[in-house]
Formats: sequence, C-alpha cells, structure tokens
Amino acid sequence: MKRVFIASAALFFCTAVFAQTIDRSKKPKEGPAPVIKIADPAKFVLPNGMTVLVVENHKLPKITASLSTNRGDIVEGDKAGVIGLMGDMLNEGTKSLSKEAFDEKVEVMGASVSLNSGGGYVSALNRYFEPSLMLMADALRNPAFEKENFDKLKSQAVTNLKSQEKNAKSISARVVNAISYGKNTARGEFQTIQSTEAVTLDDIKSAYQKYLSPASSILTFVGDITPAQAKEYATRAFGSWSGKKIEIAKNTTVANPAKTEIDLIDVPSAVQSEISVANLINNPYSNPDHHALVLANHILGGGAESKLFMNLREKHGFTYGSYSNLPSDRYQTMFKAGASVRNDKVDSAVTEIIREINNMREGKITAEELATAKAVYNGVFAMRMENPQTTANYATTILINGLPNDFYRTYLQKINAVTVADIKRVAQKYLNSADTRIVVVGKASVVKDGLSKLGYPVKLYDIYATPVTEAAAAPSADVDKNISAQAVIDKYVAAIGGKDALSKVTSMSADITMNVSGQALGGVMKNAAPNKSLMQLSMGGMTVMKRVFDGKKGYQEQMGQKKELGADEVAAAGDTKGLFPQLYYNTDGFKLSAPAFEKVNGEDAYKIVVTKPSGKTETEYYSAKTGFLLKQEGKVKAAGQELEQTMEFSNYTPVGGIQLPASMTQSIMGQSFEITMKGYKLNEGVADTDFE
Repeated sequence: MKRVFIASAALFFCTAVFAQTIDRSKKPKEGPAPVIKIADPAKFVLPNGMTVLVVENHKLPKITASLSTNRGDIVEGDKAGVIGLMGDMLNEGTKSLSKEAFDEKVEVMGASVSLNSGGGYVSALNRYFEPSLMLMADALRNPAFEKENFDKLKSQAVTNLKSQEKNAKSISARVVNAISYGKNTARGEFQTIQSTEAVTLDDIKSAYQKYLSPASSILTFVGDITPAQAKEYATRAFGSWSGKKIEIAKNTTVANPAKTEIDLIDVPSAVQSEISVANLINNPYSNPDHHALVLANHILGGGAESKLFMNLREKHGFTYGSYSNLPSDRYQTMFKAGASVRNDKVDSAVTEIIREINNMREGKITAEELATAKAVYNGVFAMRMENPQTTANYATTILINGLPNDFYRTYLQKINAVTVADIKRVAQKYLNSADTRIVVVGKASVVKDGLSKLGYPVKLYDIYATPVTEAAAAPSADVDKNISAQAVIDKYVAAIGGKDALSKVTSMSADITMNVSGQALGGVMKNAAPNKSLMQLSMGGMTVMKRVFDGKKGYQEQMGQKKELGADEVAAAGDTKGLFPQLYYNTDGFKLSAPAFEKVNGEDAYKIVVTKPSGKTETEYYSAKTGFLLKQEGKVKAAGQELEQTMEFSNYTPVGGIQLPASMTQSIMGQSFEITMKGYKLNEGVADTDFE
C-alpha cells in the first residue's frame, strides 16, 4: 500500500511540474541537429588503378558489389545511343558462356548480376558471392559481342524510339535539354532512329575499349565482408584487367537566354502539354549554397506539401502533380519546374509556375514551410542510413567530387542551420524568372494563342529541337487556299483509285503486326460492306484482343473477358456507310467544315472536321500534294472514359488498283503504336461467320 502511495505521489508531482513548464500553445524549440555516425569505408587501390571501397555490415550473410566508371560526360555525336547499346550488349553473354548459360548460373545461386555501360552490380549470399562476382567480372571483361545479339538489341531500340515519336513526355525529356544545352553537347544530344541505325558492332567494341577501364573504376563492397576478403576477391576478379585512365571532359558553361522565352514544340496528338520552366545553374556538391538549395527546391516543388503542388493541383486542379528539380552536379546542371497540364489550361499553369518561382525570389516563405522541409530531410536521411548501401553511395560521391570526409556526417547540422533569409538569397541567385526558358510540348493549335498573350516571345521548334520559322509552318504558296471540303474529299477518292473502283470493293482483309513497347503482336483485320468489322490481335498463339461488329451489334474481348458494345459504340460503328467512308460524305447526315491548313509531319495538309450522323466528330488531314489521307483525330471510349485518339497513315501501296496505307501509327493516352498492314485482300477471304 505504501509503495502504491509513493508511486502515485511521484506521478502527481511530475504531472504538476510538467503542467507548469510546458506551454502547449507554443511550438517547442528545435533541439540541436544530430551528428550522424558514418564510419569511413576501408579504401585501397589495386596495381591497375582500380579504387576499392569496403563498407562492412555483418548483420546478414549477404554481400553486394558495384563497379562504376568515373568518366564524366561523353559526346556521342552522330552515333548517339552507342554507349547505351554497349551497356546492353554486356548482358548478352561472354566469350565462354552464352546468355542463357550465364543467366542459368546466376539463377541457380539465387544471385543478382547485371551489367551496364559504366560497370556492373552483383548481390548474393556469402557462400555464392565469389562465383557470382567472377561471373560479373567475366561479363565485364570478356563480352561476347555477337552480331546476332547486336542486331536484336538495335532493332528493339529502334522500335522503342518509334513508339515514343508522338509521346509528348518523351519528346519533352529530350528537347528541354537539347534547347537548353545545345544539340551538339553531351547533355543536349539525344538518341534518334537515325543515330541508332548508324551504330555498328565495331562502334560498340570501340566504345567498350574507350569508356571502360579499371584505372577509372570504383569497386564498392557492402555487407558481410572484411577488407582483407574484399582485396582477395577484387584481385582475383579484376587484378589482371588493364587499361588507361579515362580523360574526364571539362565543364563548359552554356548561357541562359537574355530574356525569358517560350519554346513551343507542336505535338498534334497530345492530349496534355508538358511544361518545363528551366534554367542552367552551377551547383556542385561543394557549393556553399548546397544545403539551402536542397531545402529551397523542396519548398517550391519537392512534394505534395510544396508550393507548386498546392497551387497547380490543390487550388486550381490543372494537373495531377507539379514538381521541381534542382540537382547537384560537378558539371553545369539544370533547375526545372513543371507539370503535365491539359491543353486548355497551359497558359494559366505557366503563369502560376512563374508566380511561385517569384514568390520564392521575393522571400514569401514561412517559417512553417522551412520547418516542414527540414523535418522531411531529417526523416529521409535517417531512413536512408538504415541501408548500408547508402554509406557506400555517399563514399563514392565524396571520392568523385573531392568532398571532405565529414560531408555527410555534418549534413543534417548544415541543413538545420539554414534560415528563411538563406532560402530567399539562393532563390534570387539560382531560380530565374527573367532569363529562363519555358518549354511547352503540346498541341500548338490549342495552346499557342494563350501562350502568346503572356508577354514572352514564342519560338517554334520541331520534335527534334530544330527551330521552325513561321514561314515554314505556313502552307506553301501553291496550296489552293480556296478549295472546298468536298473538293478535298473528291481529290482523295481519285488519288486512291476513283469512285468506280472503290464502289466495287465489298470486302477487305489484311494481316496486322502491332508493336507495343517493343513487343510484337500479330493479328488480322477484316471488313465487309457496309460496316461489318473484325479486329483480332494475338501474342504467343493467344488472343489478347478481339473486337467484332456485325452491322447491328458487337462485342470486345480482352484477355478472356467479353463485353458487349455499348449503345454509343454501336451508334459510332453505324456511322460507317461503306468500306471507304469518304464516298458518303456528300450524303445526308454528314457535314464538312471548310478546310483549314496545317502541316502534318512537315507536309502541307487540308484539315477538315467531319460531323457524322450520330453527331460524333472526327478531324481529318489530307495531303495538299497527293490527296492521300494523312491523319485522323477523334475520341474513343475506353474503361468508361472518353479518350482522344490519333491515327496517322503512310506508305500507301497499290492493291488491286487501289492505294491503301501499309503503315499506321496509333496514338492514345500518350502512347504510340506502330501498325503494319500486310497481305491485303479485296473481295476474298471474308465470310459472314467472321463477324459472329
């Protein structure tokens, strides 16, 4: 009883004292920043110049090793893509092991081994680590470089590039750098179909010899290993590898524009526009402003609580998210803020992004915003330190950038010492608004007028970052400006074979190949007058998609799930009056707009909006020169949503006296799919049972 009384009294006393000393209406004072305990890794250098780092962590019987090459930026020129292909080739087997045999050995050990253009990575349990490391070393030092594998990887690369040609996000990723740094610089150049096709196997071998060398490599061990064991493994795997040190390119500074400009890249199929407000900065890790810039970027656009996110998403609903990026780099780097925004709100979104950058420059930053940013970085830093690989990454960063050994040990102290005044100062110095580039990749016909009203000069570029003049964008002098819509349609009908020949076609079929993210799907297309249709795609002998319409009803089957076409889809299918719909555009129920003039892939085209009997509209583009249909734009329903879809037509080929497109590119939801039509048949090979 006495013990209970004493405990109760102590509790009462502590509670009373606590109540007297704590004012819950005030935020507690921040404590001192913690000093991070990071042990320096063991370090030694092999006779061939390879630097080896060892981070011991004996909690688990597992070891990882990564090899990276310190070579700086590389200009690839007219063979852009060769470095990436070289890295891919390192994963295609060795001189003594085929890719299949190599992968099997790795799998049997339960290990992970991968190679890249700058080195490789291996992870395995202790008992399997040494043989796994030797496999990585074999792949790195003795690549097979067989032509069959090279041709396969090169073909896949070209296919992937083709699928990205109409993708606004992919286009933005390359043109922002190309326009900012210059297309002929290491950071401004980009891989194209042409540059990839120019790469030969000899180029791969030459790049391998030039850009991989032990004298410029850092090999890092992490895990249940001692420095003595690491030295033994490293010597056995790489000790006899020789090579000269790779010369690191010097940092060449590129100027920002004298005044802010808008660089507009037209992607007619884009549903959303990619906005990037970007300027070049110098921000090495050794920059005294480094820690303030880390926090400034987080406050502006580092997460869901940032100024950009709260403005563009939460307040205005322009986008799913708006962010900024301000990296550290030994070379000149780029501050960038941006978002993916629906086309009708692009000018408003640009205004708000510039507004938030200016808010940072004017010091409109609250103590709470700064405290939140610091709390995030304290938490993230602590979480990262739970992974021993982080220590290894930090050690490599210190080594490559010539930083003091305590750079990360004192990191949080320097983060927590940053003030609101520091944020304002670095924002004024690094976050430009008067001499920056606003790069917009989207549908120019929709966004250009709004952007022109913002007060900045608007410059036009193509999707490969080449300037486009207003004169080049305008139709040629010999284009008939007074042509009627029906005359355009009549020219098309005549160009592909004439009304009489087209009217005699009652059925049509073709084999289809569709490339989707590097994967080839085979299939068949069949149509019968007036509007029966079948589209079927397969992979590996299995049907992945089938769509059928028998003239009155239909269904779509996808991955074994069958769904009847809805009323809207049936009505849309009913708009088709024949195998060549243009023959019926002058009949009741169809309306054609007066032709406008646009470029389609650099070609003069007449743009006509077709309103169909159901009320559905479709925009069609016809070549002013050949009369051929070049592109269609319309809306389709998928997963309960109405989505914009673009179909481009090319490579017209004669089939029974009629010109039909052998190549098509379908763009939807930011993705492009290449379609090849082969084996066209007219008036044969189609039966009513095909549409059941």
